[in-house]
Amino acid sequence: MTTLLQEAFAAAEKLPPDEQDVLASRLLAEVADEGDCDRTIARTAHKLADMANAALAEHRAGLTRDLDEQP
Repeated sequence: MTTLLQEAFAAAEKLPPDEQDVLASRLLAEVADEGDCDRTIARTAHKLADMANAALAEHRAGLTRDLDEQP
């Protein structure tokens, strides 16, 4: 466990029990969401690669413009 996480848990221990439960629920949800995100990216990596290749092809063909340019 990192020092920062240890500090966070030490601070959380000082909270009332109901606030600790809220914080714990949020942390667990965040960790679960991160895992879901990783699995989704792994499952769709080929789609992301296809989209990136299409974007590069459009750029090379001169079909894109800088975001800073005015229309």
